Amino acid sequence: MIKYVYLLIFTIFTAVASSEEHVVKMLNSGKEGMMVFEPAVLSIKKGDTVKFVATDVSHNSASIEGMIPEGAKPWTGALSQDIEITLTEEGVYVYQCTPHNMMAMVGVIKVETASNLDQIKKKVANYKKTFLMNQERLDNYLSEI
Repeated sequence: MIKYVYLLIFTIFTAVASSEEHVVKMLNSGKEGMMVFEPAVLSIKKGDTVKFVATDVSHNSASIEGMIPEGAKPWTGALSQDIEITLTEEGVYVYQCTPHNMMAMVGVIKVETASNLDQIKKKVANYKKTFLMNQERLDNYLSEI
């Protein structure tokens, strides 16, 4: 019995120790242009944490309904506030800065596999109608997955 308790503790410790934290800055201006997340495309492991840092004010990070894996927990951060999310479902997550959606301030996170990429691509054309500029940005990001 003690052997199983040690095995359980080791398994939990290994899972916690192996998860990583990734930092994404919310910026007025970056390598990709105006109103961007940096980096805008991430590939991470299941259980990793992403910390969105309000480097510049008046930004947030919010998942987009229908553009995250089935069963994944959606999120909406407050303006000008950091937010940390732990992604536990495999697949592609598309997120936005809510007030700067029209400028295509979006980002993409792939957790292990891109199992839902086809579903997301079907929704992109309709979603991009909300962009007033940078129409190709989301397509470019998804092509990196």
